[in-house]
Amino acid sequence: MKHISILVPKGAILGSLEGSRQLLSQVNDFFRARGLAPAFDVQLIGLAREVQVSGGLFTVHPNLLINEVKKTDLVIIPALDGDIQKAVEENQDFIPWLIKQRASGAEIASLCLGAFLLASTGLVNGKKCATHWMAANKFRQLFPEVELVTEKIITDENGIYSSGGAFSYMNLILYLIEKYAGRDISILAAKVFAIEIERDSQSSFIIFQGQKEHEDEPIKKAQEFIEGNFREKITVDQLADMLAIGRRNLERRFKKATSNTVVEYIQRVKIEAAKLSLETSRDNVSEVMYNIGYTDLKSFRTTFKKLTGLSPMDYRNKYNRAMLTS
Repeated sequence: MKHISILVPKGAILGSLEGSRQLLSQVNDFFRARGLAPAFDVQLIGLAREVQVSGGLFTVHPNLLINEVKKTDLVIIPALDGDIQKAVEENQDFIPWLIKQRASGAEIASLCLGAFLLASTGLVNGKKCATHWMAANKFRQLFPEVELVTEKIITDENGIYSSGGAFSYMNLILYLIEKYAGRDISILAAKVFAIEIERDSQSSFIIFQGQKEHEDEPIKKAQEFIEGNFREKITVDQLADMLAIGRRNLERRFKKATSNTVVEYIQRVKIEAAKLSLETSRDNVSEVMYNIGYTDLKSFRTTFKKLTGLSPMDYRNKYNRAMLTS
């Protein structure tokens, strides 16, 4: 039987905490129905006997305190709520315990914004990690040593796992259920909880937010120029001349400040405008393409799919209300 410790951080989001417990407990019910012993011993682990979560709306009573858990097989860190830096600071006492458990062979999984607490341990330095796309800029700012993969629903770094935004944590729990209890049980859990299995990307949900939480004012001006003139042809040389900065210096500073090259940033701004148009207008794909400054349909489709995981037509069919109701 696998011992699973679900952390109860101060200010956790109740949904990912209780949702994980429910999914894992249901697996035990599946096993009992087959006349088998339960697969998991699931316990809630906290820093206090009572922990307020979800902005103080709910109180959770952990089964055990961290000093009462000497060894566990899997630790699950649920999503954190509110001011993320404050939430991490309030839960600092989990960090040495997490490091110790990992050193003893435990696996660790972070759900959504739980990645900030995981990253604070240093255990994912140099490794891939996912979190909610809305927190990507903040995560990169705080943890530059971690390879953030904003498009991923699930990462698996040899026993350290993370999930993308919000309810995608369910996909990670299903992934862990498959690993520990088998594919058939994972599929059964997905059907019982009506979870779309095998999602591996959150790209179609991402709204590009240009990274402006930096102090490089000329680069901010370049970003603002791109965002205001993306329909026109913009070149790196043009931006370099405008800012009186050498091209190589501009490219280096731009990448450092925004985590994108100049060309990538231009593409992302264009595609974000295309997404909005596909969501709200009745323009066809070619019209949308021309309106954002593309002239090559193949190039537009390739870039769009690279950044969203969907073709322009599939994206339109998924998100345009007029198309859904016509």
